[in-house]
Amino acid sequence: MTIRINNLTLALEEDISLLVEKAARKLNIPIKDIKNFKILRESIDARKKDNIKFNYAVELSCSKEEKVVNRCKSKDIALQEEEASEDLPIGEKRLLHKPIIVGMGPAGIFAGLLLARKGYEPVIFERGEDVDTRTKTVEHFWKSGELNCESNVQFGEGGAGTFSDGKLTTRIKDKRCDFVLQELVKAGAPEDIAYSGKPHVGTDILKTVVKNIREEIKALGGQVYFNSKLEDIILQDNMVKSVVVNGNEIPCEVLILAIGHSSRDTYEMLSNRGVFLSAKPFAIGVRIEHPQDFIDEAQYGVYAKHPKLRAADYRVAYSDKTLNRSVYSFCMCPGGEVVAAASEGNRLVTNGMSYRKRDKENANSALVVSVGPEDFPGNSPLRGMEFQRHYEALAYKVGGGNYEAPLQLVGDFLKGNISKKLGRVTPSYRPGWNFARLDGCLPKYVVAMLKVGLEQFDKKIKGFAMEDAVLTGIETRTSAPVRIDRNEKGESISTRGLYPTGEGAGYAGGIISAAVDGLRIAEEIIKNYNNLV
Repeated sequence: MTIRINNLTLALEEDISLLVEKAARKLNIPIKDIKNFKILRESIDARKKDNIKFNYAVELSCSKEEKVVNRCKSKDIALQEEEASEDLPIGEKRLLHKPIIVGMGPAGIFAGLLLARKGYEPVIFERGEDVDTRTKTVEHFWKSGELNCESNVQFGEGGAGTFSDGKLTTRIKDKRCDFVLQELVKAGAPEDIAYSGKPHVGTDILKTVVKNIREEIKALGGQVYFNSKLEDIILQDNMVKSVVVNGNEIPCEVLILAIGHSSRDTYEMLSNRGVFLSAKPFAIGVRIEHPQDFIDEAQYGVYAKHPKLRAADYRVAYSDKTLNRSVYSFCMCPGGEVVAAASEGNRLVTNGMSYRKRDKENANSALVVSVGPEDFPGNSPLRGMEFQRHYEALAYKVGGGNYEAPLQLVGDFLKGNISKKLGRVTPSYRPGWNFARLDGCLPKYVVAMLKVGLEQFDKKIKGFAMEDAVLTGIETRTSAPVRIDRNEKGESISTRGLYPTGEGAGYAGGIISAAVDGLRIAEEIIKNYNNLV
């Protein structure tokens, strides 16, 4: 049994070591009586710009915990029962072949890790390269405009999140979240991600983390193959019989699909094989860049340069009942850069990325508008994917080709003018950009909603719609445009032995939720099947 204390605060000038003293004072016990002190959550309270504080939730033990809590009579203090560890029951079905995982993003990695620890020796195929080779390939693309369609920002070890902010926030409430964070720390992520209210790893550190988890999977008997593309699945009586990887047929009865949200050729193959798919909503829009100093001042006021305060972020959203749409910020990257994120030839995609230090001069975020199946022409389950392709191709053309992005200043975007010169913001996008009208590569209703959003967000963050803020087009990969429908046990509703998971399956959004979903699917397999001897 332990005690949890919420709403312990520290002023900016107070050292974190004072937390134990403040906890003791709140419990009215001597400091020496406190044992096993642990920070559960840390967040910044910047609602009052002249009195910014850190807010904490902590956990500790002491003697006579129940008596101490009852004496305090505070809603911020509560007893916590220790959760008993749950052993997963092992299923009765006999596996004839090792489970196969396709995809080495968060869902595939964590599904593989759990299966490996339980003795199932999974075989993982990843179409892209290992993270070190992939990094060189991506950097070459950003410098030259030469795209590798099999290994890029979307495909390769670590998944799309490897070239992102490494943000670990999630809205889901699941005990597996803590497990994921703990495993990331064990693999080399900073310890503060376990308690930060807005945990963040950074693209630079994520690369080491995914390598370390990969090596553990291999050490436990798992196999990991890069440059290995799933080309086909062979079915018999609507059941997975085998897979075809790089032209080789491999027997398989349990196939975990962790393909990510951009494996369009895989979606097409699944559709051709009769796997049940459905179109789902997502969002498209642009990347906006501001000076990071401006965002810091807007969020922190006079304390903007305080050494204890991280590069500030923001989250804005607005729903318009008349237009029946929402516009919101997505994947905000403080002190980051806008990156080229294409995975198909002659189609342009942007994304945001930050390093651990978040120390670059610009802040960027996606500004995106909700779209849904009713917006997509036709009735194919892949119509959302074709919708993405259409506008990505337009963006490539409008930008001038060679993956140079179309760019427009906010003031000109609102007025419908082509920009002529930059202001305070130097665009970070590589391999290059050209001034162009963004309404040439976005649906009219998306453009209209973006304009409404900019005006609304300027009321929340004064100056957000500054005339020389930079808009870079276009952002389309906010989430999967397709759902691979599954039942309550995680199995495809049409195809036995097929277990779709993560963002690519349409059941997650972000690193943590994808990892959690991968764990969930692995657990279902463990509960249904015996591992190989």
